[in-house]
Amino acid sequence: MNTTKIVEGVFAVNKPKSISSAQVLRDIQQSFNRSKLFAPWLEAEKTKRVEEGRRQRQRRRDKRIQVKLGHGGTLDPMATGVLIVGVGKGTKHLQNFLNCTKSYEATVLFGAATDTYDVLGQVLSKAPYIHITRDKVEAALNKFRGPIKQKPPLYSALRMDGKRLYEYAREGKEIPREIQERPVTTENLELREWLPGGCHPYTWPKEEANEEQKSIADKVMHLGGAPEDLSYKPSSAESPLGPNPSLGSKRRRKNDIVEDAEIAVTPAPKRREISPILVMSGAREDSEDPDPANAPPAAIPTIVETQISSGDPSSPCKPPAARLSMTVTSGFYVRSLCHDLGQEVGSLGIMSELVRTRQADFELSRNVLEYEDLCKAEDVWAPLIVQVLEDWNEKLAKKSEDDPADHDKSHESS
Repeated sequence: MNTTKIVEGVFAVNKPKSISSAQVLRDIQQSFNRSKLFAPWLEAEKTKRVEEGRRQRQRRRDKRIQVKLGHGGTLDPMATGVLIVGVGKGTKHLQNFLNCTKSYEATVLFGAATDTYDVLGQVLSKAPYIHITRDKVEAALNKFRGPIKQKPPLYSALRMDGKRLYEYAREGKEIPREIQERPVTTENLELREWLPGGCHPYTWPKEEANEEQKSIADKVMHLGGAPEDLSYKPSSAESPLGPNPSLGSKRRRKNDIVEDAEIAVTPAPKRREISPILVMSGAREDSEDPDPANAPPAAIPTIVETQISSGDPSSPCKPPAARLSMTVTSGFYVRSLCHDLGQEVGSLGIMSELVRTRQADFELSRNVLEYEDLCKAEDVWAPLIVQVLEDWNEKLAKKSEDDPADHDKSHESS
């Protein structure tokens, strides 16, 4: 292996669950900083900074010399799968990955809504689910195929009046105006697996939002007000959640929330770490909400006032779930799809699992590196990194030859 060559480019890593995208970059950066493979890059960076003008050096926020990394679309901690990573000059091509198509596998759990639209949030409301069948879900999916209008979640990093939406939610403040729907496209959407109640491991969160949080969320999510006709209506002797649920009115404590980007903003410690890494946004979160002329989503069933717990996890009376696969365009929120699908079948829905299986030309089980390998000794990961970066640079060079006018764009945009 040539240890004098400067190694740069773009690769992808399979992000594990329960770790943030930023932490994945920090871990990889530590491995790269102390490696022989990236020693020439670090030496070149030292020389470059010595030659910089005084004003340019003063403007540099991070004085440390570290291998420059960035990602082309973040995944929240609960998600796994393809995380695009740019190293060195490869970070200049990451913008192309924000505009490309992505493929996901997601599991939606019916019967509950949370403030984050996923199982890491606090429960805002619960709804009937016994009437939901595979056929109903199959039929409902037709509404979400092709070009659609989608409303981003309240817990997202989109800006409104210069402030992130999740910051309003974290502070318990109402947002200045309605979150507007945005045009996105679902190129492919399929029901991969139907999971009847009691036949899967997914459960609703135990934490419930307090009344103030529910009131604020209802103004954004429109959880109140029953539609005129429901596919399923429980009898007076039956809970809307199914037979023999356990009841309770225990008030839950408030969760702390921390930001994420494209897919989710999920509960985590309050303190926000400032990473020295160049972190690229995953869904153009710095843009303002567009066209304000869109209507709010349809209302969902009114739920009994008594707070209802999820009951005995061993009970067969669990809500059903559905595993979906999809290919979507930039700016698409999988959590919003799960939430909206729950409403479409006359209930509620939350995302309980998410895997990004493909982004542009990077696909799991084909050309994506394992995170665990990158945390091992250099003689394990260095040959893998060299190979995938060489492949990417060769494709980029070929793209430039085929289309000289597109020289500055990465081949990964799709």
